[in-house]
Amino acid sequence: MAFAPFQPWVWQVPTHFNIGVACTDAHLGTPAENNIAMIVEDDTLGTSQISFAELSQRTSQFSQLLRNLDIGLGERILIRLPNCLDYPMAFLGAMKRGAVSVPTSTLLTAEEVAYLAKDSGAKVLVTDKAAWVKLKDHLQEAPNLCHVLLSGAGEVLKVAGLDVRDLDAELAQITTYQPAETSLATDPAYLVYTSGTTGYPKGVLHAHRALIGRTPASTYWFDFAKEGDRIMHSGKFNWTYVLGSGLMDPLYLGKTVIVHEGKNDANTWPRLINKHSATIFVGVPTIYRQIVQKSTFTKADVPSLRHCMSAGEHLSDEVLSLWKDRFGVDIYEAVGMSEFSYYLCQTKSRPIRAGSAGFPQPGHAIKLLNPESLQEVASGEEGMICVPDDDPGLFLQYWNMPEETAKLRHDGWFFTGDYARYDTDGYIWFLGRKDDIIKSFGYRVSPYEIERVLKSHPAVADCAAIGEELEKDKVLVVAYIIAQPDSTATADELLAFAREHLAAYKAPKTIYLAKDFPRTKNGKILRKDIKPTMAIEKSSR
Repeated sequence: MAFAPFQPWVWQVPTHFNIGVACTDAHLGTPAENNIAMIVEDDTLGTSQISFAELSQRTSQFSQLLRNLDIGLGERILIRLPNCLDYPMAFLGAMKRGAVSVPTSTLLTAEEVAYLAKDSGAKVLVTDKAAWVKLKDHLQEAPNLCHVLLSGAGEVLKVAGLDVRDLDAELAQITTYQPAETSLATDPAYLVYTSGTTGYPKGVLHAHRALIGRTPASTYWFDFAKEGDRIMHSGKFNWTYVLGSGLMDPLYLGKTVIVHEGKNDANTWPRLINKHSATIFVGVPTIYRQIVQKSTFTKADVPSLRHCMSAGEHLSDEVLSLWKDRFGVDIYEAVGMSEFSYYLCQTKSRPIRAGSAGFPQPGHAIKLLNPESLQEVASGEEGMICVPDDDPGLFLQYWNMPEETAKLRHDGWFFTGDYARYDTDGYIWFLGRKDDIIKSFGYRVSPYEIERVLKSHPAVADCAAIGEELEKDKVLVVAYIIAQPDSTATADELLAFAREHLAAYKAPKTIYLAKDFPRTKNGKILRKDIKPTMAIEKSSR
């Protein structure tokens, strides 16, 4: 199948560039100035919103507040907030000061937040007053931390040795402010933490140029083609996927972002899409699966919706089909990583091929290489996804881990550690990390392919395929399944389904039913920690 080539991509990275400015001040004096930048739907607080002009002012006030606190260039600002309007203010405002934003998850324990404060060397913590009650007694081991800025309503609880202030009260006193920092595009901008192989989170430091590095995604994955686009995102801002697709990228292009804070179910997202006339919906496969399986909404209920996006894991064929039947639009998937954001995607210019990651986005000149010879592999063969180390979307370094950074840079390439293959039509098929690939009786099996098929069964809520070592050099493909709450399907029935829809060497030899999986704070399954003792039922065949 022949396709017209993508248009050549020419990177235009200026010497000076600041993400905070690009997402706020750059819209002043343009038609977007008075448009709504962000809407937050909070189950407790109701609906709040902010325009680009207001966001510009508020981020400038926050930037000035940091100056007043003697926060210097490159110093870290730890942000531990729910989805709220103060999130983009702190995240972008810190960068306007020339400081480094450090977003963290609200799911982290107080001890985990304290570790990140210590490891990042953060001088400022921005959090909400409810969280502060649990955090305040656990920060003694973060010696660089000096200031705490508390968001939201409630009491300001003081702690010895820390300067604790009410954020709104401090901002209200700032009526004039200095211009934003004239940052270099290569200056550090934000530091995200991801699960580390040592058991400790690993900091991934990005430059301001990272925003430019994601512009191919805005062109080929987002489909930001129409005036007045409104993006409904189902995620939390701490995740790299959401920071990009739900905060920086839309705001950079003057689009409105809608997010939610609180409990959600399958009805939440269609209801909010309808309420706010969202044109683009961004989620993860679990959200899409819940909507088609547990709600009765159809296209008539969300007439504004014209484009859907997904990342985090592969969608099943069944969900893709059911979603298209119910809502009349496709779901376009992408693959990314903390170090490089999203760089593979499906696009409207090519037919969707279920299970495939689509194509490398123009501008990202990735290659599938043999990591030992650095030679490109042939079509159909497995190769490691390697990124030219001058790609503007690539991270700068692992925080305080120079040896770890150097380990993955070789002769002008960054080794992602992820493997993939091209088919004869140029589609790329993501196989995952080498450690995830199951080697069973001479075959190499991708867990993602098995999981994609199993998730197409209506009784399957979630699943994980792994290799189970019976003895040395004898590994079986097995799958652990979390069933839908109302399911009566047995492990044997699900095993029969897998054998019917997968090649014999790929099909699991055993199916285990489980109640839950070990996961990272962002919800990703930790396959290496799954054990048979977690099973509540096992197939007998």
